[in-house]
Amino acid sequence: MTEAAMTSTRKGGLRWVVIGMIAVATVINYIDRNALAVMWPAVSEDIGASKEDYALLVTVFMLAYAFGQSLFGKIFDVVGTRMGFALSIVVWSLSIAAHALVRGLGLLALLRVTLGVSEAGNWPGAAKANALWFPSRERAFAQGIFNAGASLGAIVSAPLVALLFVGFGWRTTFLVVGILGFLWLLPWLWFYKSDPDAHPWLSEAERRHIMGDDESAEDAARRSGYAPPLGELLKRRESWAVILGRFFLDPVWWLFVSWLPLYLAETFGFDVKQIGYFAWVPYVGAMLGSLFGGWFAGRLIASGKSVNFARKAAITIGCLIMLPALLLTARAADPLTAVLLIAAILFGFQMAIGNIQTLPSDYFGGGAVGTLAGVSGTAAVAGTLITTWLVPAMTEVSYAPIFILGAAIVPLSLISVWLLGGRIAPIEEKKD
Repeated sequence: MTEAAMTSTRKGGLRWVVIGMIAVATVINYIDRNALAVMWPAVSEDIGASKEDYALLVTVFMLAYAFGQSLFGKIFDVVGTRMGFALSIVVWSLSIAAHALVRGLGLLALLRVTLGVSEAGNWPGAAKANALWFPSRERAFAQGIFNAGASLGAIVSAPLVALLFVGFGWRTTFLVVGILGFLWLLPWLWFYKSDPDAHPWLSEAERRHIMGDDESAEDAARRSGYAPPLGELLKRRESWAVILGRFFLDPVWWLFVSWLPLYLAETFGFDVKQIGYFAWVPYVGAMLGSLFGGWFAGRLIASGKSVNFARKAAITIGCLIMLPALLLTARAADPLTAVLLIAAILFGFQMAIGNIQTLPSDYFGGGAVGTLAGVSGTAAVAGTLITTWLVPAMTEVSYAPIFILGAAIVPLSLISVWLLGGRIAPIEEKKD
């Protein structure tokens, strides 16, 4: 094969189809999880639930999601990427479809548990697929594509769910969105036949690009690198850079995923249709931040900068964008200003988090990537639960105090990465 043909294969390639399919799964994931928030004014009226009940449901979902992150981190390391995603999406699709049967808070809470556990699998699965299919110079951009799926799902979910709700009511809407996961599963099982080391459709040129002869020394170290068990993993300060980085930063994202529709309803008097008109706007910023953060880090690496420099630069800039935007949102006087400021917040968030999420594969060999991604995801949920419990009490008068709290925790994430992360490079196993 000529060098030109090899270059063409590398620029296209099956690896981009894989991450594209995972991004589509993430779109579906966010449509499913956001459906309840968008339709909550109507659902709560029908089943007789309150704002405090909603906070309880968010808490239940997030506890299940925390457990699911660690559970599926191990599941993906054991059963592999193909079947891990299949299991995750089947359970979450059945769970969201069953929301149509809800008559009271008890069944709804149970379904939020099964939804949370199963939806959590998407994240350690994506981190593992990224580590398997991409060298480090492409990994942040691939993670950005995946994270853009979360943003696109949030963009699509509000108007789509509102439109379905207006036409069919909330019960039928849950059934319809539940079907989406099964529509995704069929091409996934057909296309993803194996990991790149044995995929029959993968050209040798692309396989070498992913696995072999043109990778950097750091990439080679990662692929055959240190993959400790969980106990040893938690003794490494680099692991705690990832865990604490997500513990402090992820609550900002979940603040808007879980509470943006209620914020618009309570602050500006919006109904379900108006929420559909406005709630998608901030996630355009998130999608752009996902893609830019990945491109930016990849561009720095391609220009000769180290992975350490590129990751820390992207994370730092993202946090510096978030901080003032959060403080300004606390004083936003109209819905357009508010959603545009939130768009800036989520741009910075996705720029930072996409690079934090690549750190497990930057530090460790493939066998530990899913595990650390799952554990850090659990930590992210733990941080989110704290803010979830605080929201009802802190928003009795306005949402300003919770935005100020968000601004206060962003620097803690940045400090965690800088102080604990050390040099971002493959870790060597300690020899006795």
